[in-house]
Amino acid sequence: MIKYIKENHFAIIKLNRPEKRNALHPDLVNQLKIKLNEIKNDNDVRVLIITGEGKSFCAGADLEYLNQIKDFSSIENEKDSESLAELFLEIYSFPIPTIAAVNGAAIAGGCGLANVCDFIVADEVNAKFGYSEVKIGFIPAIVSIFLIKKIGEVKAKQLLLTGDIIGAEKAYESGLVDYLAEDVLTESKTLANKLISNSDFSMKLTKKMIADISNLNIKEAVDYCVRLNAISRSSEDFKMGLENFLHKNEARNE
Repeated sequence: MIKYIKENHFAIIKLNRPEKRNALHPDLVNQLKIKLNEIKNDNDVRVLIITGEGKSFCAGADLEYLNQIKDFSSIENEKDSESLAELFLEIYSFPIPTIAAVNGAAIAGGCGLANVCDFIVADEVNAKFGYSEVKIGFIPAIVSIFLIKKIGEVKAKQLLLTGDIIGAEKAYESGLVDYLAEDVLTESKTLANKLISNSDFSMKLTKKMIADISNLNIKEAVDYCVRLNAISRSSEDFKMGLENFLHKNEARNE
């Protein structure tokens, strides 16, 4: 259900259910979790790209599976929701930068999957975004947490309450999409290579900092960042990076 490709220092996960528009299914969710754990333990991988095979990125929940869950008990539904929440939280808090290369429709849980990545690169013609849960009596519960964090409550209400499906340009204007592209995989690889040129240590610490300070008040956040600053200044990456910068600066001034 997934394809895995490793290039240079970045990895690509392709959702591989094109006949089902790469819809989310428990087996697909579990495969993603396993692969994410493997990538996390591979020090050679410094950026992760997630995309879809075929014409869709991810069309949300698998329709056949949706038909099954209507007969689930409350406990079964809670466990199923927990599994998807674990996947989204794993990607959102992933230690290395993550990029969603949205090649086509990203709907409901599929839009949530894209949104938990650090960056969204969208096909300017074919990408579509939306949370259609309210149209079938469902609620966009888990996905709403990450959407509100990214685009704010007001804009999130427009998407979550209307169930509208919007194009890439409108998604870009709302702040949901970070980059528009003719070829999302090529653009995502370009972005990945740009990120790889940065300090791996610094990017990981910066990601952790951003996640942590969102839960702190201003005073706590400042105290926390002072400590992080001290940690970063004692790192080998900082010492080497500063030395290289100073040498380059001296060379320009000669």
